[in-house]
Amino acid sequence: MIAVPASALLLGRVWRAGIGPSLVTLRAGRVLDITTKAAPTMRDVLEQADIAGFVATIAGVDIGTLAEIATASLEPQAEVTHFLAPCDLQAVKACGVTFARSMVERVIEERAGGDPGRAAEIRARIASMIGDSLRDLVPGSAKATEVKAVLQAEGLWSQYLEVGIGPDAEVFTKAQPMSAVGWGPALACTRSANGTTPNPK
Repeated sequence: MIAVPASALLLGRVWRAGIGPSLVTLRAGRVLDITTKAAPTMRDVLEQADIAGFVATIAGVDIGTLAEIATASLEPQAEVTHFLAPCDLQAVKACGVTFARSMVERVIEERAGGDPGRAAEIRARIASMIGDSLRDLVPGSAKATEVKAVLQAEGLWSQYLEVGIGPDAEVFTKAQPMSAVGWGPALACTRSANGTTPNPK
């Protein structure tokens, strides 16, 4: 079990046997149910003006140790209290920029339609024009603008690349509300059409 600093203020969710989804915090190794009428969901807590102060001032109800609930979460059952994903009514968002090289490669694969020979041809043509300029490409830079022009000329530009090497950071939805899985349970996976990206099933 991971050691938790005594000064940490943690907030999560559990499936509480006989009750249902509940908000919890951790204090001295004990998990406390801090669900209130004022904030029955994680969404409600995150909309508080002072989230830390709100969580810290709720007395809570002791429902067990961190170790006990973590163990029960490995094979979650409705009749046993176990951890849920911390988010509930919010879509899960992510922010960042994928490596430019992998983004271009993805577009090449899409354009090639699964034909390795066609993909190699497109890849070689792009390399002859921009060389290794993708290696350290900085999104939004003058060099990125130059690469964009080359890819557009080749018919390889897409919105996917726009958010990856354009001037604006990529913000995207990773999962819809109530679709995330908590810590512990096994997941079944499928693969996307091109066979490269595992996706939760």
